[in-house]
Amino acid sequence: MKKVHNFTAGPCVLPQEAIDKTIEALKDFKGTGVPVISISHRTKEWESVMDECRSLWRELLNIPEDYEILFLHGGASMGFLYVAMNFLEKKAGYLETGVWAKKALKEAKGLGEAYAVASSADKTFCYIPKDYEIPSDLDYFHITTNNTIYGTEIRYDMDCPVPLIADMSSDIMSRPVDVSKYAMIYGGAQKNVGPAGVTFAIVRRDILGKVSRYIPTMLDLRTHVEGKSMFNTPPVFAIFVMNETLKWLKSIGGVEAIHKINVQKAELLYGEIDRNPLFVGTAAKEDRSIMNVCFVMAPGYEHLQDEFMAFAKERGMTGIKGHRSVGGFRASIYNACPLESVQALVDCMKEFEQLKK
Repeated sequence: MKKVHNFTAGPCVLPQEAIDKTIEALKDFKGTGVPVISISHRTKEWESVMDECRSLWRELLNIPEDYEILFLHGGASMGFLYVAMNFLEKKAGYLETGVWAKKALKEAKGLGEAYAVASSADKTFCYIPKDYEIPSDLDYFHITTNNTIYGTEIRYDMDCPVPLIADMSSDIMSRPVDVSKYAMIYGGAQKNVGPAGVTFAIVRRDILGKVSRYIPTMLDLRTHVEGKSMFNTPPVFAIFVMNETLKWLKSIGGVEAIHKINVQKAELLYGEIDRNPLFVGTAAKEDRSIMNVCFVMAPGYEHLQDEFMAFAKERGMTGIKGHRSVGGFRASIYNACPLESVQALVDCMKEFEQLKK
């Protein structure tokens, strides 16, 4: 069978170890004789998975004890509403760095006063805004740390005069994070830490219960804290795969180790984009994402786009088509994407260059 190199933007590449463990659990979960997709979430066997998964999150990211770790439904898109519903009282500020940041801001505007403190929309979100001031009268400041569509990333933990909330859907666990600098971190699991179907949230307890509005039960984060993420039936399959993915991450040295690998992969691919006359990167070099590498055909070679896409597909590259809103190419090199696959894509680009000389 032809080797496939998966660069899709999500659902993500998963480690083979996690896939193999999941296959076993689909047949028999922890010796119960019941497949994991049919197990009751009220059994001690399942509760042990929930406990282990929370423990792995806390260990891998050094999450302080005054933070709750939640496993929720609805994806980061529901997270946009969780944030505004639970924390917007008077006014909130957002850093507008792409499509998902804009959507998060839209949800907040539906509940109160919210605005973009800074935006990179003027240059099609190809950079991260700088030299802006965060007003001290905000209820919170919201950022999207990695922008999958445009390939930019905030790779540092900023100092913030108000509670800082971050959507880290596509770069969580890819680099060390100082969780103590954030009031809340949330995101969909399907980029780096598991399959689609579960949303993670890391929230500091002391910021809950501060708004005066009525919060519907399912949108109140306190509901899920009190219910230990099992107020209603949790997405057991997705959480199981997440747990196995985090066990794999721990086994290879944790977040610090995977960050070094991620940087190596990104430098390899960006290096070829910058060297190869047929291609050009689309994100500002100082803001390039180590998770989503976006590029296009260089000026004068635009007519070769479809030909290169077919050429790459023939050689086992899948998922490199850019988002429909921007076109071009995008290689998502999440945690479990091996260096071997990145090297294969680089070799493919070099081979195509030789053919077109």
